[in-house]
Amino acid sequence: MSSVSYHISNLLEKMTSTDKDFRFMATNDLMLELQKDSIKLDEDSERRVVTMLLKLLEDKNGEVQNLAVKCLAPLVSKVKEPQVETMVDVLCSNMTSDKEQLRDISSMGLKTVIAELPLTSSGERSLSSHLSPRLYLIVFLLICPFICSLMFLHSFVIWMLQLTSPRMAVRKRSILALGHLVPCCSPALFSQLTEHLMKELAKGPPTSMTRTYIQCLATISRQGGHRVGEHLEKLIPMVVKFTGVEDDELREYCFQAFEAFIRRCPKEMSPHIATVTQLCLKYMTFDPNYNYDDNEEEDEDRMDIDDELEEESDDEYSDDDDMSWKVRRSSIKCLEALISTRLDLLLSFYSSICPALLARFKEREENVRADVFTAFSTLLRQTRVASSRHSLIVSGSDPGVRREEEPAVALLKKQVPATVKALHRQLKEKSIKFRQGCFCLLTELAHTVPGALEEHIPALIPGIVFSLTDKSTLSTMRIDALSFFNVLLLSHPPQAFQPHMQVLLPPVIACIEDTFYKITSEALLVIQHLVKVMRPQGQAGGFDPKPFVKEVFSVTMKRLKATDIDQEVKERAISCMGHIVCHLGDHLRAEVQAVLAIFLERLKNEITRLTAVRTITLIAASPLKIDMSPILPEALSVLGSFLRKNQRALKLGTLACLTALVTHHAASIKPAALEPVLSELPTLVDESDMHVSQVSITLLTGMAKAYPSTLAKISSSVLPGVFRLIHSPLLQGSTLEAILEYLQALVLSKTSNLSYSQLLKSLMEPFHRSQSSADGSIVHRQSYHSVAHCVAALSSASPKETPGTVAGFIQQVKNPGSPEAARVLALLCLGEVGRKGSLGGSKEVQGVILEAFSSTSEEVKTAASCALGSMAVGCLSDYLPFLLKEISAQPRRQYLLLHSLKEVISVCPASSLSPHVESVWALLFQNCECQEEGTRNLVAECLGKLTLVNPAALLPRLKQQLKTGSPLARSTVVTAIKFTIVDHPAPIDSLLKDCIGDFLKTLQDEDINVRRIALVMFNSAAHNKPSLIRGLLGRVLPHLYKETQIRKDLIREVEMGPFKHTVDDGLDVRKAAFECMYSLLDSCLEGLDILQFLDHVEEGLKDHYDIRMLTFLMLARLVSLCPAAVLQRLDRLVEPLKATVTTKVKAGSVKQEFEKQEELRRSAMRAVAALLAVPEVERSPSMAEFANQIKTSTDMASIYQSIKGGEGGGIGATESMDMS
Repeated sequence: MSSVSYHISNLLEKMTSTDKDFRFMATNDLMLELQKDSIKLDEDSERRVVTMLLKLLEDKNGEVQNLAVKCLAPLVSKVKEPQVETMVDVLCSNMTSDKEQLRDISSMGLKTVIAELPLTSSGERSLSSHLSPRLYLIVFLLICPFICSLMFLHSFVIWMLQLTSPRMAVRKRSILALGHLVPCCSPALFSQLTEHLMKELAKGPPTSMTRTYIQCLATISRQGGHRVGEHLEKLIPMVVKFTGVEDDELREYCFQAFEAFIRRCPKEMSPHIATVTQLCLKYMTFDPNYNYDDNEEEDEDRMDIDDELEEESDDEYSDDDDMSWKVRRSSIKCLEALISTRLDLLLSFYSSICPALLARFKEREENVRADVFTAFSTLLRQTRVASSRHSLIVSGSDPGVRREEEPAVALLKKQVPATVKALHRQLKEKSIKFRQGCFCLLTELAHTVPGALEEHIPALIPGIVFSLTDKSTLSTMRIDALSFFNVLLLSHPPQAFQPHMQVLLPPVIACIEDTFYKITSEALLVIQHLVKVMRPQGQAGGFDPKPFVKEVFSVTMKRLKATDIDQEVKERAISCMGHIVCHLGDHLRAEVQAVLAIFLERLKNEITRLTAVRTITLIAASPLKIDMSPILPEALSVLGSFLRKNQRALKLGTLACLTALVTHHAASIKPAALEPVLSELPTLVDESDMHVSQVSITLLTGMAKAYPSTLAKISSSVLPGVFRLIHSPLLQGSTLEAILEYLQALVLSKTSNLSYSQLLKSLMEPFHRSQSSADGSIVHRQSYHSVAHCVAALSSASPKETPGTVAGFIQQVKNPGSPEAARVLALLCLGEVGRKGSLGGSKEVQGVILEAFSSTSEEVKTAASCALGSMAVGCLSDYLPFLLKEISAQPRRQYLLLHSLKEVISVCPASSLSPHVESVWALLFQNCECQEEGTRNLVAECLGKLTLVNPAALLPRLKQQLKTGSPLARSTVVTAIKFTIVDHPAPIDSLLKDCIGDFLKTLQDEDINVRRIALVMFNSAAHNKPSLIRGLLGRVLPHLYKETQIRKDLIREVEMGPFKHTVDDGLDVRKAAFECMYSLLDSCLEGLDILQFLDHVEEGLKDHYDIRMLTFLMLARLVSLCPAAVLQRLDRLVEPLKATVTTKVKAGSVKQEFEKQEELRRSAMRAVAALLAVPEVERSPSMAEFANQIKTSTDMASIYQSIKGGEGGGIGATESMDMS
């Protein structure tokens, strides 16, 4: 201990030296000593060290002062409380000193001390007793975690009073402090502050004070969010009035306040949008000290003269004191906030804001012009958002009919010429920032309206070339220019660039030679697309690429050969050269073989192999028929080895490459060369990866067609895997199509051990055993349909074998001793064979089907229904009359027969169905009031799909039925409309848009079931074709919201023995209504009043289990779509969330109750996790308290962590509702 004291004494002595270096070194050594955990000071040493360090705060040398401040942090934990009090006392006293430097260094020291203070200490008490109003401002941010409610109120009042301080610095600190306090203050205190500011502003204070009050308003609006909304009616006229005061700084603060109001209170600002917009448009051009030349058509000579005189004019005029640019900038930022928050006003922005922004592209201030570009880019992005939400409607099925265009896009297209005119000259300006802004904006424009710049490309090319060739241009500028050029090439037709190839190529080629890898990489990508422009595949063009081939090839070849370059450049060089060979290979002749040899080397390199595989695939499929024979044997061996790799992308790329080679270069490949590939294929055909299986089978099909001799070798190893896939419950879609094609190729190959009968036997075998197969696995229902498709494919490939096969199936169905599985499969196979038209109108088959309808097995009856429908599709004239007759004559079989009819209407083309429409229509309406809901739904589906055959004639007839039918008939008609709404463009769309409002009137129907079905139909429209209902939201939403409310008259009690059970007949309607609300979030967000929407979500959070699950999903979705609105209602939303998360099931409840409550808690916690991901949410006291409760509760914390970790914070795929 004594040695420590001695050492400290020596250091303190050196600190009194007149040499500043001695003082500095001694202070530094003291800091190192204090940072050691082992050091302990006696009472005398503590006192001496504290005294010396406080004295050094007044040292003449700034470095010594800074070191003294750094020493205070470790010192706080090494000394006793009396010394801490001394430190606080002295520092607080120093902060009232007249010396500014001492005040500043002491404030830093006090900040350091407070940061190290424990939560309860006498130092803090001393601090509280010494804080004057001025000092409160300095230490607020540090001590706010320790402020109690009384001190909070005291601080709030103090800072409100400090707004009138004569010192500007104090007023600014007061505003900052109030801004940090606002999120935590009570509503009453917030109102008090706002009213105080309005009262002061109403007095007409001096301009400097007005600036302070307006700035304070903007700050508390940003920090307090929605709470300022209730005062806007009085605030806005005041702020508008002050924009007329001749003070640039005040105007800037006014527009900053408007921006904060718009972002935080979008709904409350709605009545004032027009006023604010007009002010912004007025002051965005406010530049009293500069005369803009209105003649924008000035010639280049005039521009050159201006450049020469620029230096002279700079000497004559200085605008250092000109603050008007701040007014322009703040007004433009306000407009940008308006554009980004009000998607619903997008169309009006194109008539008001868009032309004004275009006019300001000539802005002289660099920063202001950057903000103009930002605002215009925001307008473009919002247009893209609106366009993506706009569901296209087609007036006819003719491909030549143009689709309806999004109105905002149409308006933007009209502005494109003016935009290009305003920008293209700026692309040659000296300012890098201007040019980058132009390229970013043009890139946004090309993304938003692809093809719109086609006629303006000649005007844009000089600017692109200038940025690529200008020696003073930075690397980032060239990269931006190349990126824009790339977007331009991708979004416009080749013919637009072909005339300019002579100008475009040289600068891009020069960029490939650049030393910076990013520029080289971007340039290679541009060359790749320019090659496609020179000779587009599939288009006959008169452009001759020959003059450019050699230059493009040589520069790319140089990069392709290089091995000591960046990985990105290597890959781009391989890809670029692949496109050159693919599109221009016939101009290269001998060079192609050298390129292919390099590709083979890159194929063997682990780093570049995937790019090389994709490039070889491209060349193999080239219409130029490039000779690849020199590299094929070795390449096939390497590719075969890739099939063993675990890298899935490589495996898929390799299979695609092999398929292309086998398809286009079969003559150059010897069967023996395929051995490495054939040996790897059997393991790839497996249900664990259906896509890999599909691509593998496509390759096998190609081999079966090109090399039948190879089939015998692999049939024993590949076919078992194929049959396992066929019998898999996962098989469907494109993988099934690939298998059907493969089986047909096998039969057509005439290979001895792969005959029709052997393949058929292998397919049918599992179904002729017992219900469970030999290995104990059950044959899945899906596999019946898969096998039936395969049998039909085999039959179509071997028509001679079909009659015998059909006879065998008929016998199996008739034979009562056949296993049920065999009879079901036989019926399905008959149906699929009949679908191909191979049965004709066989009376025997019809008899077999009718007999199967009488079976005791539901599976057999269902299979007979499917079979009859499939047969009718194959031979409509024979089977449809029979089917209609049976529906009328056999009411007990009606449900099964209607299933058959549904298949016919769904699959047959309109031209085939047209002669039968009237008879089918009449039959369906005879059964539309059936008491069985299942039958009614089938009738409705048939009616809906039949309406698609001739919508112009049948849709009005459906509409007429709404007025004449019973509630059951009305529900059937509305359900039918649901089936006319398909997720792809259809001829009915334009007709449906005109009359869907009449069908939606059933939302007001007196029958609750009709209302429920109307909601289901509305949900289908919102999900599949939102453009049908967007214009009707104003009329429909009140009825939709009405159905979300709990109605007591629909709740009844049912006695079940000694127990009473509550039944809510309105639950299904409410669920349908909330499902509609969820769909509207994705498709019609701009048409919703989000705050009104949230009112009903809030009620749903307290409803039945199913509805709460839905509203938790909605809340999480709303957080991502419109967080500002959710934050406005946060305090009201927290309580139901908290109630759900903290509720526990009563002891003794059944297992299902525990599981339901646990799922509710997890779903609620997902919504909480989504809320906590919003940065501003921590400003809500109730949410902060709830978050703290979650952290301190082991149970809730574990649920929260599992959601954050395992489910991506609860905002991922697990959140989405199944809308199928």
